Amino acid sequence: MSKKYGVYICKGCGIGDALDIEAICDVVEEEALPCKTHDFLCSQQGVDFIKKDIEEEGTNTLVIAACSRRVNYNTFKFDGCIVERVNLREGVVWSHPRDQFPMLTEEQKEDENNFDTVQMMAEDYVRMGMARVEKVKLPEPYLLEILSRKIMVMGGGITGMSAALDAADAGYEVTIVEKEDQLGGNAKKWRKQLPIQPPYESLIPPMVADKIKAVENHPKIDIRTGTVVARIAGQPGDFTVTLKNPGEKIEFDVPYPLPPEMRVDENGKELEHEALLEKYKEYNEGRRDILTLDPNGEKFGAVILAAGWRPYQPKDDEFPHLGWGASPDVVTNHQFEEMAAAGKITRPSDGREAKNVVFVQSPGNGEDADFPYTGVVTSMVALKQAQYVREDYPDAKAYIFYQHMRTSGLNENFYKAAQQDSGIFMSKGEVTSVEKNGSGLVVSAKDTLLGENIGVNADLVVLATGMLPVTFDDPTVNLAYRQGPGFRDNDLFDKYADSNFICFPYETQRTGIYAAGAVRRALSVEESMEDASGAALKAIQCLECVNRGIAVHPRTGDMTFPDFFFQRCTQCKRCTDECPFGAIDDDEKGTPKPNPTRCRRCGTCMGACPERIISFADYSVDSIGSQVKSIEVPSEDDYDEPPLRILGLVCENDAYPAMDITGLHKKSFSADVRIIPVRCLGSVNVIWIKDALSQGMDGVFLLGCKHGDDYQCHFVKGSELASIRMQKIGDALSSLALEEERVAQYEVAIDDYDRIPEIINGFVEQVEELGPNPFKGF
Repeated sequence: MSKKYGVYICKGCGIGDALDIEAICDVVEEEALPCKTHDFLCSQQGVDFIKKDIEEEGTNTLVIAACSRRVNYNTFKFDGCIVERVNLREGVVWSHPRDQFPMLTEEQKEDENNFDTVQMMAEDYVRMGMARVEKVKLPEPYLLEILSRKIMVMGGGITGMSAALDAADAGYEVTIVEKEDQLGGNAKKWRKQLPIQPPYESLIPPMVADKIKAVENHPKIDIRTGTVVARIAGQPGDFTVTLKNPGEKIEFDVPYPLPPEMRVDENGKELEHEALLEKYKEYNEGRRDILTLDPNGEKFGAVILAAGWRPYQPKDDEFPHLGWGASPDVVTNHQFEEMAAAGKITRPSDGREAKNVVFVQSPGNGEDADFPYTGVVTSMVALKQAQYVREDYPDAKAYIFYQHMRTSGLNENFYKAAQQDSGIFMSKGEVTSVEKNGSGLVVSAKDTLLGENIGVNADLVVLATGMLPVTFDDPTVNLAYRQGPGFRDNDLFDKYADSNFICFPYETQRTGIYAAGAVRRALSVEESMEDASGAALKAIQCLECVNRGIAVHPRTGDMTFPDFFFQRCTQCKRCTDECPFGAIDDDEKGTPKPNPTRCRRCGTCMGACPERIISFADYSVDSIGSQVKSIEVPSEDDYDEPPLRILGLVCENDAYPAMDITGLHKKSFSADVRIIPVRCLGSVNVIWIKDALSQGMDGVFLLGCKHGDDYQCHFVKGSELASIRMQKIGDALSSLALEEERVAQYEVAIDDYDRIPEIINGFVEQVEELGPNPFKGF
């Protein structure tokens, strides 16, 4: 589009009192752009003031210098216009109050060696805003030629059936794929079920039969039992799915990437591309490449992974102190449930009545931890199974030893009901041993609530082992993606299928695939049904966002997508390898094959590309680079003691909001810093750092989300990848004869606003000790 510019400066919220607005207008006019001011741009009069220019003068490229881009978003959203928000309020005025950064007096202004650091900051931000709008374009949505609105649910247990019913009731066609010959999953093997509604005090009959009947009678639900997914190819809105019989081998079975040991020669050196390709073909002989779509495949728009769990089966020597493997009367909670469903509870060793049953909730051995893959549901199951014992034998006794008794929410009522049973005994304590005692067992425990060691005679001991997600054993989703058929880095979550269940529930690391139930974490029926609703809503959101050509999450509504200038591509594969979401495949030559609806618009590919050929309509190497170059870097030609210039590349997800809160609380940091928000630290291209330093800036810092095992990065690996790149930037700094300490990366959470001044000022002090950049003034 042909751009017509307009710069609008707000004087409200203290901006006009703290800054020389006329001087800022002069900066704008130096660029030959029109500049207008208003007392309160966010008021109705202010908005009408801008709209008048849009309608009467055709202004379509707006620089609005006012409050943070994170507030008044809809107020300053003008259809068909490029809008750049310059943060003068939180970023300049509020975070640099005049009682700490005083304005120059009239007398001081007469001396050209004096300068107003806050005024300079504001003027630079306006320059940066003008530079950006010159380089960006108005985004246009990416629309699929053919969109499938069907949803595939993998798994026919309680979670899968609940998700299918929710999606179908919302009007979407759903196909349930279940590998067993019947629906129901593990729930079909239960005697009774935990309560799912108030008063949460009593066990209820299993509801699985009602669920099965509901899905079988629903006109929008198609059921495929005895079926598994061979591969899922394509992208959200246009997945091509190949189904097959369990155990069957077909040409559209998903291929696997080469394991690390096959990617190197005998000396440990990475094989050349051609050799890797040959090994890949040999390794996947008989399987079609990921780019080959099954002509007979079925089309789906989104997938809900509700494939469930399998019981944790301890190894023979895993818990010897608990009698596991030594006595048939030591069983897991899953085995106990099967025994209870079959009839009265008896001892496996001799079939005698089991009237004294001990439930062991924690493995002990001096560790304050439960068994692996457990949760609230495991505590609840122990309470449920203790009631089985009391139901079968009125004179029976059930003992529960626990380190943590977890009964969240109204499930506390179920716990209290069990407490009232005179035959159920509960105590915090560590079980130290389970040993044979004649024809029975004796359980020893210490650190109990009674404050003493105790021993309990038992007919049966039940270990509260966990629920292993099916993704522990197998990729399950079988994605035809170049990065592999499963979820990347699943080891971070003990093989649970999730991006981060605290921050982003239901979202996996693959857009369009949503996890629910026990593949996400150990859950009860009630929790699984809630999970199913959440995953169904996410799948529906995905379909509707793809239909509109916008990002699904976390940048919901973003119409941009990565654009490749393939003529300069060197087939280095870095974009394919580094994308956290597997959005990019490649062909045999290594040429990228983007899948736009898989993309979450983080820009990691842009940061990874050494040739800088990847860009987004409103976010590119050039647009940020132009902002960097627009910053004025004073030298000794300008002042006897010129101020420092330090660039901060700040993640817009956690760090930038935290900086806004810093301003809101009137906490200050050095006015020599210039902040540029970036989509994710993973999108930071090292050329921005090189450009900043080569034009004389004294230092560059990156401020973003935490990474590592407990990462908070909205794009999973962005901060981690930035950290890796920063470790390699030393060579570039050496080539410029600059110290490595001039570049740093810091981590913050969104509530770390009070740490930000300390972090920034600490880095500024570090740079001051190094002295001015020798390139300053060139």
